[in-house]
Amino acid sequence: MNYKIALLPGDGIGPEVIEQAVRVLNVTGEVTGHTFSFTEGMVGAVAIDHTGNPFPDETLHLCRRSDAILFGAIGHPRYDNDPSAKVRPEQGLLRMRSELGLYANVRPVKSIPGMAGISPLKEEIVAGTDIVMIRELTGGIYFGKPRGRSEDGLTAFDTCTYSRYEVERVVHLGCRYAVQRRKKVTVVDKANVLATSRLWRETAKEIVAEYPEIEMEFMFVDNAAMQIIRNPSAFDVIVTENMFGDILSDEASVITGSLGMLPSASIGLSASLYEPIHGSFPQAAGKNTANPVGTILSAAMMLELSFGLVKEAGLITRAVEETIREGVVTPDLSHDNPVTTTAMGQRICEQVKALSR
Repeated sequence: MNYKIALLPGDGIGPEVIEQAVRVLNVTGEVTGHTFSFTEGMVGAVAIDHTGNPFPDETLHLCRRSDAILFGAIGHPRYDNDPSAKVRPEQGLLRMRSELGLYANVRPVKSIPGMAGISPLKEEIVAGTDIVMIRELTGGIYFGKPRGRSEDGLTAFDTCTYSRYEVERVVHLGCRYAVQRRKKVTVVDKANVLATSRLWRETAKEIVAEYPEIEMEFMFVDNAAMQIIRNPSAFDVIVTENMFGDILSDEASVITGSLGMLPSASIGLSASLYEPIHGSFPQAAGKNTANPVGTILSAAMMLELSFGLVKEAGLITRAVEETIREGVVTPDLSHDNPVTTTAMGQRICEQVKALSR
């Protein structure tokens, strides 16, 4: 079967890691009898340069007519260092989430055998970590109105807003994940201070009654930030609001030792989007040193969640694990004898072929 995939390489190292994911997908298709059609669209700083819009309508239409979206990264220093910029790459990301109804970000955080030593945490803490972090993606302070600055520029304000419906759909998603895993959901909030968090807690308590096999616990975000580092293996599925999820999921990425290792899926009302959790890392752009694993594993998530190709997704995951076990890794994972982005991608392709025999 043929699957239509929108490719949004974006900025910085995005094009380099996307290229490796496409190579792995094509090899996986060859050995399993599937084909993938890729159409590229512009997003982020590169789109601003060409169109003045960080998420052009042409890219939106491409995403809507595709079966899934594979996304690289967004961001450029000339915007990061200019707070007065009226048009910013990140605006394209927010518009993309809003227009495509990408309401939940799913980030697995799992320790990989043989890689515990690269984490800044002790190996005994890292061992056994297997968390799915689910972040609400289209509500909260990032989308709330009103927002802005006072006329004199001395005061700024943002509004955090959530509806019951927004909370319900993401909590239900977390519960469905937990049913297939270790049957535990941790809802992270700040209900002792925030009205929106009290809505989250009230709604989650009602929803969990529909899942009698699930244990649900509630944890304030400051405590959760500490416990994720102290005892990550205590968590199964974490569900939280937009800003808390943004911060906690990046914090959890240190468990694996590198931002470049972690994939994610943004679940949409139609097509879903898959991307590594790292940013555009402009300092490494063009140097062929970026870790492609997060993007390649995001492609594996795409096969499983959007196309139902569970075995094919598992084949890619095993190929990644074997490649890492061999020590064929980029500089973020080893300073002793690192390989290039291209070389790591090539070895993963070879492992896909070997494991399919």
